[in-house]
Amino acid sequence: MTRDITFPLPSLADRRVVLTGGSDGMGLVMAERLAAAGAELVLPVRNREKGERAARGIRDRHPSARIEVHDLDLASLESVAAFGAALREGGMPVHLLVNNAGVMTPPERQTTVDGHELQFGTNHLGHVALVGHLLPLLRTGGARVVTQLSVAAARGRIDWDDLESARGYNGQRAYAASKIALGLFARELDERSRREGWGIRSVVAHPGVAPTNLLAARPEIGRAADTTGVRVVRWLSTRGLLLGTVESAGLPALLAATTDDPRSDVLYGPSGFGHLGGAPGTHALYRPLRDLAEAARVWDTSIRLAGVHAGSL
Repeated sequence: MTRDITFPLPSLADRRVVLTGGSDGMGLVMAERLAAAGAELVLPVRNREKGERAARGIRDRHPSARIEVHDLDLASLESVAAFGAALREGGMPVHLLVNNAGVMTPPERQTTVDGHELQFGTNHLGHVALVGHLLPLLRTGGARVVTQLSVAAARGRIDWDDLESARGYNGQRAYAASKIALGLFARELDERSRREGWGIRSVVAHPGVAPTNLLAARPEIGRAADTTGVRVVRWLSTRGLLLGTVESAGLPALLAATTDDPRSDVLYGPSGFGHLGGAPGTHALYRPLRDLAEAARVWDTSIRLAGVHAGSL
């Protein structure tokens, strides 16, 4: 059954890893697996108390774990810039960046502090800015960048005439578009790294469907109670039917992070029916992620909106 799936990670004793969204859910599972494998783990978190609590729990179970907790709000480009500056000042190379954090389907359209639609601004532009500000450390480390997408990226599109849902908001469409944009940016990162000799490999993963916190009650985004969707997902997951678990959901990203032969032309995801659950593996890129001309357009637009200096990329 899906809940029993696991695989061993190689030693990460000489690797510095930055993981967003690592303080709960599948992100916390990934954080613990990475730390247990010996990585020097950097956890940038929006809620510092929650992040410190997560780090303490990991250290309790793995006393030799090396974990740094930093402040980071992906919905604030100023916060992303400050985090990047702090790591660059430390000067230590980054060997692995896992872009995992995200927000999903606020009932009403909301904006970040910079005025961007919340999902587009957090899921996509926040991570674009993060890559930009960490780029010198990623290049020094010959890093791998793993970008966590969603099954929602299998359909939908980027609406270039209403990029941030200002004229018409639908939470699910906006979420899908944010993940498609992020996936295309990740593909262009790999293309540019190859052309420019940056030494960075960029790959994309998705968790399938599992009872994570994305659809749970989130009062801070206007969702007072769990959605019907997450209740159904929990019911199926606990019975081992079709879907994954919180424990299995992060495994495709961990496979993408540690495989000896990283590929940018596939999705790392569950290998079960419909790629909803099951053991981690690879499958074909979703159709909206295949157009490299669209990826280049996303790149150019995104670095401008994220405030990343084009010369640094």
